[in-house]
Formats: sequence, structure tokens, C-alpha cells
Amino acid sequence: QVQLMESGGGLVQPGGSLTLSCAASGTFFSIAVMGWYRQTPGKPRDLVATVLSQGTTTYADDVKGRFTISRDNAKNTVYLQMNSLKPEDTAVYYCNAGIATENNPIRYSYNYWGQGTQVTVSS
Repeated sequence: QVQLMESGGGLVQPGGSLTLSCAASGTFFSIAVMGWYRQTPGKPRDLVATVLSQGTTTYADDVKGRFTISRDNAKNTVYLQMNSLKPEDTAVYYCNAGIATENNPIRYSYNYWGQGTQVTVSS
């Protein structure tokens, strides 16, 4: 069974920094993409950033230049370094990964979510 375990959320003042981590565990063949999404009450879950296995990254426009996504393939872990945090960054942040459970990614790739971690930016 594949699981994503997040850590690193919390309360931070505006302008501060936080780093989120998410580790994939269980039995699987490969992880094609890892990313972070965020959600506030009553709104849909929005993309924050993604990183492919070879390192290609994408970012939402409102976090470009402030957030950095990275991954350690040896540890099956993705990180989100968040700098210059704003109150509007307050949300539950969810880790996401596209994981192949067998050596046939086209047939056996599934989308997994972490349980979410709260990030609150407030003075």
C-alpha cells in the first residue's frame, strides 16, 4: 500500500518561511510526478507546484519567485520551500504523486494524496 506522509506545516508571520516535506512509502515501481496543492474552505484544490522525476518544475503564477519545489528521488521525498509568505498563502497543503505500482507505468499508474498539512500565515 502506498502512502504519502506530509510534515512541516504550522503558523508563521507574514514575510516568513516554511518548508514542507512529503515522503512516499510502500511498495511501488516509480514516481513520475510529485507536487503540492492547496485548498481553503469552500474553494477547489489548486495546484501550487509540481516536479517531474528528471527535475522539470511548474509553478502557479502567484507563488513564482517565492516558492521552490524539489525532490530527492533516492528518498522518494518532495519538498516545498516557501519564502516571503503572505496571509493569502494560508491553506491546507496537500502532497500529490503519480506513482506506478508495477513495471508498466502506462497501465499501473495511480494518483495518490497525502492527508494535508495546515499552513497559517498571520501576525
